[in-house]
Amino acid sequence: MKKIALFPGSFDPFTCGHEDIVLRGIKLFDSIIIAIGYNSSKDGRYFKIEYTIEKIKETFADYSQIQVISYAKLTAELASDHGANYILRGLRNTTDFEYENSISQVNNYLNKKLESIFLITSPEFASFNSSIIREVHRYGGDISHFVPYKL
Repeated sequence: MKKIALFPGSFDPFTCGHEDIVLRGIKLFDSIIIAIGYNSSKDGRYFKIEYTIEKIKETFADYSQIQVISYAKLTAELASDHGANYILRGLRNTTDFEYENSISQVNNYLNKKLESIFLITSPEFASFNSSIIREVHRYGGDISHFVPYKL
């Protein structure tokens, strides 16, 4: 049986930290589906979802075992739809763990076949997140060090 992992997130933007998790994850799984979700708790997107999909696809153009999709449904349902039995997530700190642990419990309740796999963020990426990067970009700052693609 193929080991398929779903890497869900809003990815607004997709960062070098996200890229690092996918590249490390592909050593563990046969394929990874990067799934860009519409987060109902966030007000709109800063970068258009189509643009984000295009940039992530460019980033992983040499990896046939990585695909990129968008979705607007429960993550547990999406995983089932795609035959994914794993959710891949990165953790920067204990706050991330508390949040991701809660989501993991609900996902497992909704889909008993689903296991969450957490990778600790590499130290060089642990100090920033998408919100900070958006703010830097919004005010004209250079974010090229934080994203794995050219804007």
